[in-house]
Amino acid sequence: MNLFDAVILGIVQGLTEFLPISSSAHLQIVENLLGTGSSGISKPALTAFIATIQLGTELAVLVYFWRDIIRIGKAWFVSFGHAFSKTKTEKMSRDATLGWLIIVGSLPVVIIGLAFKDFIENDLRNLWVIAFTLIIFGVVLGVSDAVGKKTKSIEALTPKHGILFGLGQALAVIPGVSRSGGTISVGLLLGYTRAAAARYSFLLAIPAVLASGLFEFAKSYKDLSHDMLMATGVATVVSFVVGFAVIAGLLRYLNKGSFVPFVVWRLIAGFFVLSMLIFAGWQA
Repeated sequence: MNLFDAVILGIVQGLTEFLPISSSAHLQIVENLLGTGSSGISKPALTAFIATIQLGTELAVLVYFWRDIIRIGKAWFVSFGHAFSKTKTEKMSRDATLGWLIIVGSLPVVIIGLAFKDFIENDLRNLWVIAFTLIIFGVVLGVSDAVGKKTKSIEALTPKHGILFGLGQALAVIPGVSRSGGTISVGLLLGYTRAAAARYSFLLAIPAVLASGLFEFAKSYKDLSHDMLMATGVATVVSFVVGFAVIAGLLRYLNKGSFVPFVVWRLIAGFFVLSMLIFAGWQA
């Protein structure tokens, strides 16, 4: 992989990880356009590359939300200690509750991801699936944005809603669904504001993305050649910078803007992939 391809893939990862349009789908589409999948790069090396640049975007989340993460983490540890205390304690704080909900909400994607890992990697990771999920879940996002009341803040989050958010995130094991798209769609249907649904989506993704990214990297980093290591480093830095900018820009945009542009993009991308599969001879 040359540095140009690495930069392009880093930009794509940074742009699409947090927008509700699916980073896994767009990486696979761009890999086909660049020809990286057929340029002699082994599947394990490509897996290590993608896992590492995903860690770059997740680092952007940690940096952007570091104050929130520290505050929630401190409150959670206090509540964890109180759970084993014999003395009567005060009511759990909102931050502690949010910490517990992030943990509980992360369980569905972990359980489903581990249970169906082979099926996901070998049967679902193809462009036909990506094309249809881009279109179908684009429509789901559009409907959710249209019918959701958009009145609740993140402080209104309940254990039931936290689990439902987690189930929405679990849909992202299907390529093309989008981690943020799944959780945001659920949040909108539950009545949360666009910004609140997006903010919780980013926080909820931290445990699952870090765990899966580190696991895949540890399993496959030895497959990276010297040239691939350099390309991976460049792409990771690019994905971090672009991802950080996207988080800041998206949260500002969602204070007034809708998800319609992302719905339109998903439909365009989905039909583009279908046309390439049917008329251009792309291999699924």
